[in-house]
Amino acid sequence: MSDAVLTEVGQVRERAAARWDVQRRRTWVLFLVPAVIVYTVFMAFPLFNSMRLSLYQGKGLTPETYVGFANYTELFTNPLWRDRFFNALRNTVVFFAIHMLVQNTLGLLFASLLSNVHLRGRNIYRAVIFLPATLSVLVTGFLWTLILNPRWGMLNQLLEGVGLGALARPWLGDANLALPVISLVSSWQWVGLPTMMFLAGLLTISDELLEAARVDGASAWQVFWRIKLPLLKPVIGIVSVLTFVGNFNAFDVIFAMAGARGEPGYSTDLMATFFYRTAIAGEHPVAQPNMGLGAAIATIMFLILLAGVSLWLILGRERDEKTGT
Repeated sequence: MSDAVLTEVGQVRERAAARWDVQRRRTWVLFLVPAVIVYTVFMAFPLFNSMRLSLYQGKGLTPETYVGFANYTELFTNPLWRDRFFNALRNTVVFFAIHMLVQNTLGLLFASLLSNVHLRGRNIYRAVIFLPATLSVLVTGFLWTLILNPRWGMLNQLLEGVGLGALARPWLGDANLALPVISLVSSWQWVGLPTMMFLAGLLTISDELLEAARVDGASAWQVFWRIKLPLLKPVIGIVSVLTFVGNFNAFDVIFAMAGARGEPGYSTDLMATFFYRTAIAGEHPVAQPNMGLGAAIATIMFLILLAGVSLWLILGRERDEKTGT
């Protein structure tokens, strides 16, 4: 072939490759547009609208009087709002800590047991562990309220039946017990989710790697601590972030078992229930809902979540850089 023909063939190939690249980008855009629209309508717009409302005061769902940062000043300087806010924040941190210690630890334990191929009835155990997560939170909360009833609840009746009646308590009526008890109920219901995620991570670990460790004389605990656990760090991070986000938005389990005020005496009040009373139901002794102040609370909740997730991303990036992945 002559040089002119080769040049023309090369130009045709370049034009074809350019057209293919443009077509591929258009396909990407077509696939992304629906997700962007849904995210904008249901996530971005409500978020920015909430931030905007936090700068206004007035009656109803659309306050119209611009006050700048007066809602934030009111929230942190007025003892009525300040004490309730920090109480709800402290309870939310405790709620999250119990889930991390109980729910996720049990999830890792259950996943380790279920990853044993020699365990009989593994599928049945998986279904039993995951089953509570498929139930309505309001239904399970109501059922556990009946179980924990101090007079005729099954738990106190069981304790009395086995001679441990001295341990019977008003589980949801004691300000020192109510929050831990509800946290344990919530952990029981959702333990199936981290179990399945940890199990998926364990099943991706190479059998050859585990067998080589056993051949070298490593015990079961050493295999778990030195091999499985380090390889599960990405999954542990994801589970921790999901737990963090879910717990700082938790509302339904508290509403079902302790009411919107977080009884007794606001001891189970979380950030979400505090926001609900302030923006929608009306906080005592203020009868009228305050959407502007509620939007300020929601904005602070968003900033807390943003800081937590950002910290996890930064730490994850540093870990990847150190490991070279």
